[in-house]
Amino acid sequence: MIALLIVPLLLPWILPPLARRAAGRVRPDVALWSITTAAVVLAVGVVVCLGVLLLPLALTIPPLAALVHLIQPLRAGPAPLTLGVSVLSAGIAAVTGVTVLRRGWSEAQRLRTAHGDVAHLPHVGGLCVLDDSRPDAYVLPGLTGPGRVVVTSGMLRSLDLHEREALLAHERAHLASRHHLFLAAAQLAGWCHPALAAVIPQVSFAAERAADESAARATGDRTLTARAVGRAALAATRGGVRPRGSVLAAGAVTGPVPARVKALLAQAPARRVAPALLAMALLCTMAGASSLAGSIWLHRGVEIAQGEYLSD
Repeated sequence: MIALLIVPLLLPWILPPLARRAAGRVRPDVALWSITTAAVVLAVGVVVCLGVLLLPLALTIPPLAALVHLIQPLRAGPAPLTLGVSVLSAGIAAVTGVTVLRRGWSEAQRLRTAHGDVAHLPHVGGLCVLDDSRPDAYVLPGLTGPGRVVVTSGMLRSLDLHEREALLAHERAHLASRHHLFLAAAQLAGWCHPALAAVIPQVSFAAERAADESAARATGDRTLTARAVGRAALAATRGGVRPRGSVLAAGAVTGPVPARVKALLAQAPARRVAPALLAMALLCTMAGASSLAGSIWLHRGVEIAQGEYLSD
């Protein structure tokens, strides 16, 4: 029965190919929600299972066993296998916890530094222009208030008036749709499991595509939006890479730009449910059911060790 708690640790490896199919075939906003939700659900399943698998090892420590009133050892299966898996889970959980804390703190510091770089700049309607010859445009989510759209002077010089409007519509769409929350959730899930880290580029791509479609609707011209995205990316490449700082600072020049331009030049994405979405839903259901069943089974083992099922 301990296999029930191991299955959710393996299921995340199935998500990356499904996410790639969904990002390329499903309407961007639907793909963004679906992929991010699946990554978060699977990450929660991983954390829950690691925590539950820690119990056999933790309850061999007399003070902890006395704390939960065990009157006999917990029997969760063959002792060597159970303790081996529990020790391995403890190591993985420790590494995961340290990774989340260390990288989370580092990301928070980078975001704070990025805000500090533009804090002195005047802004109109949340838009501020950074005096930098390297073309770039991105959004900074707000720390205590509304976020900002940041565009460099080099980027403004690289585009004509209408292309600037399309670019700014793209960036404002990132802020309005709170895409930084999706990126943050995907990043956190990726820190919990290496397979989920492979999903982060798909979440980023879906966020960029969703902003592209929003900009196309705002300008009423898909060709203009495609040209603005392409010229902005080309200008950024020629002007040299400008350090962005936080991964939460979504920008129009990130991601696979040729694929984004191709999608914009095609017709608007259809509203359809792709098999990849159904597969992701099934994957999440399997992870949840397996985690729940394994947790219930181990909880019953704890109750038996407490003597609740001893006959009179």
